[in-house]
Order: sequence, then C-alpha cells, then structure tokens
Amino acid sequence: MTRTSLAAAVALLLTACAAPRLEIAVTVDDLPVHAPYPAGVGPEQVSQDMIAALKAGGVPATGFVNSVRMQERPETVRVLEAWHSAGFALGNHGWSHRHLSEMNVPRFDDELVKDEPILEELGTGTDWHWFRYPFLDEGKDADQRIAARQVLAKHGYRVAAVTMSFSDWQWTAPYARCMSAHNDAAVAELERIYLDSAKENIAVARDTARKLYGRDIPYVLLMHVSAMSAHMMPRVIRLYRDAGFRFVSVAEAERDPAYREYTDLNLLPPPPPWELAARKGVKIPQATDYSVKLAAMCPGSGPSVSIP
Repeated sequence: MTRTSLAAAVALLLTACAAPRLEIAVTVDDLPVHAPYPAGVGPEQVSQDMIAALKAGGVPATGFVNSVRMQERPETVRVLEAWHSAGFALGNHGWSHRHLSEMNVPRFDDELVKDEPILEELGTGTDWHWFRYPFLDEGKDADQRIAARQVLAKHGYRVAAVTMSFSDWQWTAPYARCMSAHNDAAVAELERIYLDSAKENIAVARDTARKLYGRDIPYVLLMHVSAMSAHMMPRVIRLYRDAGFRFVSVAEAERDPAYREYTDLNLLPPPPPWELAARKGVKIPQATDYSVKLAAMCPGSGPSVSIP
C-alpha cells in the first residue's frame, strides 16, 4: 500500500468513526385492536404478521395497550399473550385511549390504573412502566400537563416520547377499503407513498433533532398495530437499516439526555418542539401531508374511520 493510499484509508476510517451512530426504538400503539381491517382480516392475524416481521428482523419493540378493547372483544387478549410470548415489552396507553385534555386529573389517574391489571399479568419481570399519551395529548395547558406528570410519577412511570413518526395510522382505513375492493393498483400506490413518507420523515426527524439538540439523538418511532403496518413491517425494517439505524429498546433510547424530562417526571415538562424551535430561533421542517390523497382512495369500498 502506498503512503497516499494508506492516508486515504486512515481518513476514511476516521470519517466512519466520527459519523453518528444512528439508533431507533420501535413502539407500536393501540394493542390489541387498531381498526378497521380488510375483509376477512382481524386483530390476531395482524398481530401475528407484525410479530413475525419484528422477530425475523431481530427488532426489539414495545406495544402500548388499551385494555378497553378486550372488554369489547375478549378474544383479543390472545394478541397481548402473543406479544408477550414473543418476548416483546408491553406498556400503558390508557385504558380507553382518551385525550388527556378532555379529562380531569382523577379520571386520568383512573385511566392509567385501570389499564394495569393485564400489564401486571403479562409483564411480570419486564419493564412495563412506560406510558404513551393517547393522541400524543400531554394536556390542555401547563397546569394539567404538570398534574398529569405527577400522576405518572406517583405510579412509577416514564413517558415513551415520540421523536420520529410518519403518521402510519392514516393508511389504516384506505388500506382496508382498497384491499376489500381488491384494487391492486391502489394498494400498490398506498405501499409506495407509505414508504415515501417513512423515508421523508427520517430526514425530517434528523433535521429537527440537529436543530433542537445540535446532534442526532436515539429516536423513538411511533407506529400502530394496523393491517397496513403489519403488511409493510418487513420493508420498514429494511428501510431503517438501509438508512444506517440500529434497533434498540425504548429504555436504551431514552437514556439519552434529550429525554431526561420524560424519564424523570418530577422535573418540569419540556417545551413542545415548536416552542423550543421558536426559542432557539430555528424553523423545524414539515413533511408531506398525504391526508387528502389517502382519504380519497377507494371511496365507498368499506370502512373509512380508523383509531389513531
């Protein structure tokens, strides 16, 4: 090897070592039911498909539970049993998936505690004291936000913050409609823009983090246990791996100082990203909004309402 080529090899190695190590934690909301489903498909099949993809990809994941769904459909407890048997963590998503801003604090406490029996039963020996705000609604004002955090702290929770998302729930109803209508061309288009959105939001989340924190952080990805996301999960995993991400648990990701106010709820709540951006005098990017296009796909072909 010549001196020039050796220098080039050393420079390449130093560049690789200096590059940020990208990490991401996969979280899946709305277990055991995120409807609607294509004709002939139900919660158990969707969950089996998603679990299989995560296991095949060696991806740790945390599923967030709304226990009311098992009151409505008792057989769906098998979904949670399957997640537990597969070695995935479960967390609290509120008993009935209600907006915090629409409740008083005692009712929020009740929603939290009412969701715990199944987590205690299936989460023995696991770290199930993670909470995901339904609709990412952290409260209607500063007072309610602080009071809710005090409730969570009292019960020993940490918050699974969201720092990457591509609103996968918006594909739930269109996918159910187009699959039920056997519209293969529309399904292919749904798949294409789903991946486009996921890819674009990698760039959006990274740009946002660099503007707010000056660096990449370990990201926490929000997804849903929908038929569309179960169908796409192998490609989603490949997309993130190809982008340079290593998959980690929520606990690993949120050890980063960027999440301190979400893991220590005795601290004051952090400002929302848009407020932090305003304080820093930076503009955070916005991803493409597909909602109008998605709402127009396969009209009149079946269900049109999903549970975000």
